[in-house]
Amino acid sequence: MSPASTGASTVVGAAHSVPSLDSRMAPGGPGYRRMSLALFLAGVATFALLYSTQALLPLISGELGVTASAASWTVAAATGGLALFVLPMSALSERFGRRTVMTASLAVAVTVGMLVPFAPNLTVLVALRAVQGAALAGLPASATAYLAEEVRPKALVTAIGLFVAGNSVGGMSGRVVTGWVAQEWGWRVAVGVVGALAVACAVAFRMLLPAPRHFKPGSLRPRVLVRTVRGHLSDPLLCRLYAIGALFMTVFGGVYTVIGYRLTEAPFGLPQGVVGSIFLVYLVGTVSASTAGRLVGRLGRRGALYAGGATTAAGLLLSLAGSLPLVLLGLVLITGGFFAGHAVASSAVSRTATHGRAQASALYQSAYYVGSSAGSMLGAVAFHTGGWAGTVGVGLLAVAGVVTITVFGTRAARLRRREPVTAA
Repeated sequence: MSPASTGASTVVGAAHSVPSLDSRMAPGGPGYRRMSLALFLAGVATFALLYSTQALLPLISGELGVTASAASWTVAAATGGLALFVLPMSALSERFGRRTVMTASLAVAVTVGMLVPFAPNLTVLVALRAVQGAALAGLPASATAYLAEEVRPKALVTAIGLFVAGNSVGGMSGRVVTGWVAQEWGWRVAVGVVGALAVACAVAFRMLLPAPRHFKPGSLRPRVLVRTVRGHLSDPLLCRLYAIGALFMTVFGGVYTVIGYRLTEAPFGLPQGVVGSIFLVYLVGTVSASTAGRLVGRLGRRGALYAGGATTAAGLLLSLAGSLPLVLLGLVLITGGFFAGHAVASSAVSRTATHGRAQASALYQSAYYVGSSAGSMLGAVAFHTGGWAGTVGVGLLAVAGVVTITVFGTRAARLRRREPVTAA
């Protein structure tokens, strides 16, 4: 038994008893559709706000007179703020409830979102984005913990996949809308429109999400929280899943931070609205994330991770072509591989952690968004020094890390199966 699964009486989340499977939600059952739609909309709002400036970086660079690396901080600050605050926010959700924390987080994030268009300079813009990211930290870990408590285990991968699919739709719609709006009225109006979209999603989320039936408050004592976190970090499987999430997101963050610069420059020279429409490939992520459960059923968790990594690597290599259709096909493969890998890894965290699920999910989300911040910065620096090939090189190294970790996990699992069973 792993360290993360022992000592349940002494850690945050120990008060969570295992509910009867018959009382949890399942596809077709009461409340499941409302829950799925509510968390889908929460995912839309989260990603639309979190990456609202990513497709606009060339325009921000032009208006504020800053380099691509400097402008990329408007993305890195938001994801970095989320990475730093996701663990404290998850602790609050253990005490005050998943729905309460998610509602408060969205309320603060959309309020800040309406202030972002009025930022007078890059410093203020980056600061507002950091606050916005910190506010959004209450969403991802709380949502996956809510699902782990309220949904039957066999439906968990599918349910989390739908939440991740909401992320992909949010990321896509935010970028597409901002691209066309910015082309006519500038980036400030564009991020304001995204803020208004997020307000609508937040209101609908609160109205639709069923009240939790299986949540029991945990402790906010720092010593208890530290003990829970230490237990999760001493679990080799959880640590591997955290690293895989970070590496997948390094690829994704790097590619989508830089792609706007590549497509607006020679030889493509696309207008901002068309560049924004490129993000329609996020629909591929919506499909791959929502079908991750079936992929795991066919290939197993590790097989699904191999498939996600191979698809992502193929897309990176294909994107090196000088033909726009081949670049777009590369983005399709990168997006599909990333979202499948992310859905598989994040759902595995929820199933692996037997207590303190919000903290386990928070650690995954923290690693995931550290990867996003690192990818945004490394991708921009690599593009500045080596062009698109440099960004692709960073992505391929990250994919190699995913494959290496998964191979190590496969070997570790085989060794455990060969160990003789001893009497207790």
